[in-house]
Amino acid sequence: MLYVAVRAARRAGDMIARAFDERDKMNVRQKSDRDYVTDVDQRAEAAIVHDIRKHYPTHGIMAEESGRTNPQASVQWYVDPLDGTTNFVHGYPHFAVSIAAWKDGRPLLAVVHDPMRNETFEAQNGGGAFLNRRRLRVTEETRVAHALFASGLPSYRRDQIDVFQRRMDACMRATEGYRRGGSAALDLAYVASGRLDAYWEAGLGAWDIAAGLLLVQEAGGMVTDLAGATVDLARGDVLATNAQLHRAFLGLLAEGKS
Repeated sequence: MLYVAVRAARRAGDMIARAFDERDKMNVRQKSDRDYVTDVDQRAEAAIVHDIRKHYPTHGIMAEESGRTNPQASVQWYVDPLDGTTNFVHGYPHFAVSIAAWKDGRPLLAVVHDPMRNETFEAQNGGGAFLNRRRLRVTEETRVAHALFASGLPSYRRDQIDVFQRRMDACMRATEGYRRGGSAALDLAYVASGRLDAYWEAGLGAWDIAAGLLLVQEAGGMVTDLAGATVDLARGDVLATNAQLHRAFLGLLAEGKS
């Protein structure tokens, strides 16, 4: 299954990379306020879904653009063909293809592919996490004051901006620095690879985080919701850190919510 997912992600990534230099010719429409979809989103997703259905016709699929099929199947695939569409539209080369498979509510495999850097992050449950075949480990940072974290606010959650800003204020005052990448899948992959010490965000889509969660866990990290409970994909709240920083970030997020 992992081979199918990696191949599908790289094929979709090739389509996206070729389209990047021809964005001015592309049809871009708004699904909602500040939430875009392009022709290449739809083509890449169709190619990924085709590959999955070809090999696993009885599995369920939840894809960002085309919705859900076979929701009762024990194996569910989560597909985001272009996580970071706003970056893509603006010519900012930071976006990724994200594919995950879960069975009975638990992650089986994950692939996050960055076509602009030719970086493929992958993981299997119990098999570790890798970047271009190199094993990944989360950072060993123990000091919140030295932590580099990432976050963001989904475009469709503007009603939560006040809570977001309070949480950001608490975290920025306590840590060394903040990064806003604009791709949840890559933020989680960067925690898994030790490029970030922590990442949190609220209200994401299941397809945004289903792959990244497993990458972090298989790299030795901790992933919960913003209150420390098990992540609910339907809710989309996530905090990913190493074990040493997790409690501290939970405290900062609780402080910022009040």
